[in-house]
Amino acid sequence: MTPELQKYYENRLDMMGSQGWKDLIADVEVMLKTTDTLAGVTADTLRFRQGEISIMRWLVSLKETSELAYEELKLENT
Repeated sequence: MTPELQKYYENRLDMMGSQGWKDLIADVEVMLKTTDTLAGVTADTLRFRQGEISIMRWLVSLKETSELAYEELKLENT
């Protein structure tokens, strides 16, 4: 792993350990619960709703996937 990539992951994980990040994810999880429904969706808005849900799921899972990727990279270098 290059020093730049290591710094990238360290900075990302530091950010995700902050209270601000935890608050953001809590808000996104509430939004996801209210958005992950077909109520009020029309044929014209279905794709937009799918995009919203996809982004929210990605954001909620970002910390875990970043941690896993970082650990795998560290193992490759040992």
